[in-house]
Amino acid sequence: MPPPIVILDANVLFPGPLRDFFMHLGIAGAARICWSAKIEAEWTRNVITKRPDLEPSRILRTAKRMNEAIPDALIQDFEAIETRLELPDFDDRHVLAAAIKANADVIITKNLRDFPLGILAQYDIKALHPDEFVFERLQLEPLLIILAIKTLQLSLKNPPKTILEVLNTLGYATFSGISASIL
Repeated sequence: MPPPIVILDANVLFPGPLRDFFMHLGIAGAARICWSAKIEAEWTRNVITKRPDLEPSRILRTAKRMNEAIPDALIQDFEAIETRLELPDFDDRHVLAAAIKANADVIITKNLRDFPLGILAQYDIKALHPDEFVFERLQLEPLLIILAIKTLQLSLKNPPKTILEVLNTLGYATFSGISASIL
């Protein structure tokens, strides 16, 4: 079974640890993760605005590296779809349009109320909170989730982190079915 195609909303890409984890999920093959230039612009603009302690060029370099790491992640040419959509938050239409264009299975977002089930069902798309998605994938593909967690942990060098520290950072300290001893 191929991995689900998912659109990551800007609020999932904004926090660095969550962004890194979803990148590792994509690289591990647990999901085909996607975003659009509009989503990228939104998360980078928000990080630059809300994190003045971070150099803007560093944030833009991160976005560039994300596109290099997963070359087919950037969804384009969805604007015609966007103009026909209606959502509770007018500014989220581009997310659904990119999901439709990508033939996505899921929009991963922290703002579930902005993506009503009735509207998404028309396109055979669902919206899930990042935690729901991870726990769902953990049940279906535990080894890919473990691989993503382990490779994320190994990539953290300054400072290095233990598996438990990574899980705590992500808010997954109580991952059922994953023991630190197998990681």
